[in-house]
Amino acid sequence: MKGFHIRDKDLMFTFISRGILVISLISVIFPFLYVVLTSFAPREEIVTRGFFLIPHQWTINAYGYLMNSEQFVISFKNAVYITLVGTAVNMALTSLMAYGLSKSWLGGRRVLNFMVLFTMLFGGGIIPTYLVVKSLHLLNSYWALFLSGAIAPFHLIVLRSFFQNIPIELEESARIDGCGELRLFWQVILPLSLPAVATFTLFYAVQNWNAYFNAVMYLNDSDKWPLQVFLRQMMNEANGSMETMATTFQYSPAVKMAAIVLTALPLLLGYPFMQKYFNKGMLMGSVKG
Repeated sequence: MKGFHIRDKDLMFTFISRGILVISLISVIFPFLYVVLTSFAPREEIVTRGFFLIPHQWTINAYGYLMNSEQFVISFKNAVYITLVGTAVNMALTSLMAYGLSKSWLGGRRVLNFMVLFTMLFGGGIIPTYLVVKSLHLLNSYWALFLSGAIAPFHLIVLRSFFQNIPIELEESARIDGCGELRLFWQVILPLSLPAVATFTLFYAVQNWNAYFNAVMYLNDSDKWPLQVFLRQMMNEANGSMETMATTFQYSPAVKMAAIVLTALPLLLGYPFMQKYFNKGMLMGSVKG
């Protein structure tokens, strides 16, 4: 009888937990489907029907408008450039500093580690950071974006721990064979650290692709704005009235939804190829042994 009650509790727990997961899944998928499907709806149907999920008529006019929009194309190219170059700068500086801090023989290692941890708790603030960027003559330059957030302290600490878990015997054998530090890092350490490197590469890529605040603060030329700034500007320009949506195609909700879809599409396509590295990269870098 006691076992029967325990079995009932297990079944109830399974039912409730699965129900919560289903509700959570619906709450995530439903807004995503609404955005995607609405982007294929005609402007007139959006104005007349109001809220709906599946349009009666399908059209790609919103995507065609964005593809023919010079500002959208420029912003998309800027976002791709910022993501590629910025991620390369992030990973180069983060991995090199993490490799150096993973060596117990490095002079001043404790001081440098403390400085990294200190930045996780305290920051200089927006105004001092802006003044530093201005004094370096980096305003209206992409290097203001690349260098102002070049190294994320958390990523650095986890990657450093990952490097510390690599057996020291591998490094010693490589040095015996004549490897210098840079060759050792490039040909031995990085291949062994592929899960962690791939994980933080994606983290940095998402950060750079979604760059908005720093771009607004440091870039004065609108032709250098990334996609997120263009998306925000487009959202702010429309007043949201039904009359405006009915008479001006660029303010149509379909165009906004299409812009959101195109903005999220590169990350959605790239995430499945990197997902297999996440758990291994994070766990191996955060657990000693």
